[in-house]
Amino acid sequence: MYYIYILKCADQTYYTGYTNDLNRRVKEHNDGQGAKYTKGRRPVKLVYSEKYSSKSKAMQREYEIKQLRREEKIKLFD
Repeated sequence: MYYIYILKCADQTYYTGYTNDLNRRVKEHNDGQGAKYTKGRRPVKLVYSEKYSSKSKAMQREYEIKQLRREEKIKLFD
């Protein structure tokens, strides 16, 4: 399984990514081993995720979410 996820960073910004191991990936972000974007914005909190059966579908959805405005992203999980 593959997941897309949205993290809320300590500076109140949001980060969207995809992974095949959601718990591991969130831990990596919080340990400073995730994306460069989140490294200086820790701690991060998982606020949203979706599950997909293929990597390509997850990546497609990640792209769609990254195109959304901040307010539209918040509506997904608020």
